[in-house]
Amino acid sequence: MILLLAGTSPVMAQTALANALQDGKHILLMRHADAPGFGDPQNYQLNDCSTQRNLGDFGRKQAKAIGDWLTKEGVSKAQVFSSPWCRCIDTAHLLNKGDVTIEPALGSFFDNTNQADVQTKNLIQLISRAHQKNPHAPIIMVTHQVNIRAFTGRSVAPGEMILVKVDAQGRYLSHQLYSSP
Repeated sequence: MILLLAGTSPVMAQTALANALQDGKHILLMRHADAPGFGDPQNYQLNDCSTQRNLGDFGRKQAKAIGDWLTKEGVSKAQVFSSPWCRCIDTAHLLNKGDVTIEPALGSFFDNTNQADVQTKNLIQLISRAHQKNPHAPIIMVTHQVNIRAFTGRSVAPGEMILVKVDAQGRYLSHQLYSSP
């Protein structure tokens, strides 16, 4: 016997990742998708993507696939923040999870590692503000390997994500790594 319930629609099951991102204690840090090369060319300009290392075809496909995977995990919409570097902005948009807010706190300090402490402090403040603004909305932050390592102690490959548990002030407590799908 088949029972049909009028007026019902299928509901996507929430995964542990989606549930964590709605508890007000977690964020998803993501390294930008694949951008061929290493570092940026000399004399690059943040306001000119043609001077930077950017996503290649694989990176664009990878970013879309990550967005699709997140949807399957139950994350269909999020507060999305991005580093001002074009490869991060493009990755964030290709995730298709909502408007993208450009945040200098997520900017790379690869060329000036003396900025690690300042950038990490700014990241902590950004996380705190984002959680205060909307504590139960998922937060996705697209940034760079150096930023993620400074905050979590973990190096990540392009497109890898780290679910980070934070305290009420936005400081790191623990993490779980998610490989790029």
